[in-house]
Amino acid sequence: MAMKRRNLSTFVLFDVTYADGTRTSNRKVLESLLNGLDGDDVAREVIEAQDREIAASSGRPGRIIKSVTRSRG
Repeated sequence: MAMKRRNLSTFVLFDVTYADGTRTSNRKVLESLLNGLDGDDVAREVIEAQDREIAASSGRPGRIIKSVTRSRG
């Protein structure tokens, strides 16, 4: 009988507003990264890193983040 592997990763969702006025919703950040003293400030750094990877692979310039807030549950 095959055993199912349980996913132990839990994510927190964030809404991101960019300097140009655009917005993205439900950006995933690992909950385990948010448990330190910096709390949700880490989410901005994680999302900026995600955006850099997306920009590099798409060949488009990155966008400047204006604000990051938790998505409503």
